[in-house]
Amino acid sequence: MNRVRDLTFIDALGTPRQASNGAPLEADDSEALDAYSRVVVGVADRLAPSVGNLHISRRVRGGRVIAGGGSGVVVTPDGFMLTSAHVVAGADGGLRASFVDGRECEVNVIGTDPLSDLAVLRCEGADLTAAELGDAERLRVGQLVVAIGNPHRFESSVTAGVVSHLGRSLPVGSRAATRIVENVIQTDAALNPGNSGGALADGYGRVVGINTAVAGVGLGLAIPINATTRKIIAALMTEGRFRRSYLGIAGGPRPLPPRLARELGREACVEVVEVVEGSPAAVGGLRPEDLILDLEGVPVKGVDDLQRLMAGELIGRTVTMTVVREGRAFPVELVPVELEL
Repeated sequence: MNRVRDLTFIDALGTPRQASNGAPLEADDSEALDAYSRVVVGVADRLAPSVGNLHISRRVRGGRVIAGGGSGVVVTPDGFMLTSAHVVAGADGGLRASFVDGRECEVNVIGTDPLSDLAVLRCEGADLTAAELGDAERLRVGQLVVAIGNPHRFESSVTAGVVSHLGRSLPVGSRAATRIVENVIQTDAALNPGNSGGALADGYGRVVGINTAVAGVGLGLAIPINATTRKIIAALMTEGRFRRSYLGIAGGPRPLPPRLARELGREACVEVVEVVEGSPAAVGGLRPEDLILDLEGVPVKGVDDLQRLMAGELIGRTVTMTVVREGRAFPVELVPVELEL
């Protein structure tokens, strides 16, 4: 028979710490916060005043008006706010924002871009606390991020998690057009309906993403704040829209033939899958199965490269695209038009 010997048992509650005179010591709240908690609390304290709860009215079939909600992030002290385009889509006036300090203001939609799922609003007559925008390109998988928003209309809810993946793709758009948003941030910070348009921040409280979708349990997606989206935000603030060029093709990634891969020092290009009848691509002579190598001398390795090059500056200009057809590379001249949504 085995015997248990020389065991030391530890009380679950432990003995309270005492001063030299035997009196119990007061607990120090700061000691109860580990490093992780201190970061999350710090981000929440810094960013919560900048995240508004959006109250939205929409008119539906039959003339009924239904109430909706979402989140928005103040990005300038004079009231410009950033949110998701789908949050304010179909808003029928009566748009208001409320903040943690009790203030409320009427909100106007300045501009929306469904193809990036971003929108800029203006909160009138308020001196607000602006959030600092960061750079999602500096994020790393495993990095701590904090989400602040208004899920299910619970104001200023804070969740935390990590960047679980970078470089995801998200199809967004309207009935007229769709587009793939590249480099979407994936996080396991809990997101729920109402978080859309709210802030995803790094450990310094800088907004690195705008929460946009819940893809499953423990799987949230955010539109990144980077050089591309900063251009979109600036255009929405100043012009109320973001202009894009349109060629009229559908394409996909394709490995380059070995000989071309060796000559060009890269392995991928974009294959034309479909050409829209009457589009600039059709007028310029592009055909299905053509391989796109570059546009205006800029290499095109994937669909996202081509999308980035389709800027408003190209509208109405003659541009040169290098394509490969039947093993031969040659230039094609195209005149992009403006993409209509």
